[in-house]
Amino acid sequence: MINKLIFTLIVFSTIVFSQTQSADEILKKVDANTFSDSQIGTSKMIIHGRRGSRTVEAKSWQKGTDDSFTEYLAPAREKGTKMLKLGDQLWTYTPSTDRTILISGHMLRQPVMGSDLSYEDMMEDPLLQNMYTAEIVGEDTVINRQVWVLDLKSKKDNIAYDSRKIWVDKERNIILKEDLYAKSGKLLKQVLIHEVMKASGRWVAKNITYKDMLKDGDGTEMIIEEVEFDKKIPSYILSKASLRR
Repeated sequence: MINKLIFTLIVFSTIVFSQTQSADEILKKVDANTFSDSQIGTSKMIIHGRRGSRTVEAKSWQKGTDDSFTEYLAPAREKGTKMLKLGDQLWTYTPSTDRTILISGHMLRQPVMGSDLSYEDMMEDPLLQNMYTAEIVGEDTVINRQVWVLDLKSKKDNIAYDSRKIWVDKERNIILKEDLYAKSGKLLKQVLIHEVMKASGRWVAKNITYKDMLKDGDGTEMIIEEVEFDKKIPSYILSKASLRR
């Protein structure tokens, strides 16, 4: 009887360990698909508010996980607005006021261009392995794709979302749906990918909806028009001087 009990515990422990390893491996594959030495892209952000919708166009440069630069191209009133992230610091420049502002503290929770994305979202480490432990909790289908469902729990105290639930395409290793939660368990944000595309040998989101669950409106739609990976980025772009250039 005792031997049978020990055998059962060993088998159970092996299954749990195997599942934990599988969850970790899924996160590694997601991060590998997402991460690049650099990327350059153009996008449209369609913000659906209570009073109607508006479209903001931008071009972005990103190096590694820490540094990025975004310049807004349209509409006219937003043209020339810029955002620079260097490590754990974030600045914005507005041509209408000719002011450069360091975004910090409570300001990080403010929406970017009135969208459902916050500055805090821009500051998060994009590598999930660095921020969360993972557990496989099921399987599902999203946009006709077979997915793993994972629960993620934060490793750190100072991140925007204490936990997440993600739906990962089994074959393409890309997140197709995501629920983001506060420490209290309250659902803060939902992300849904409607369309993906292949660029430089990797799968990337082409059409995404972000929905702040604490706001009215139909969310913010992000359309990635073009993206290139591992391209050389001139050093002057990722510098404070570029904000007023």
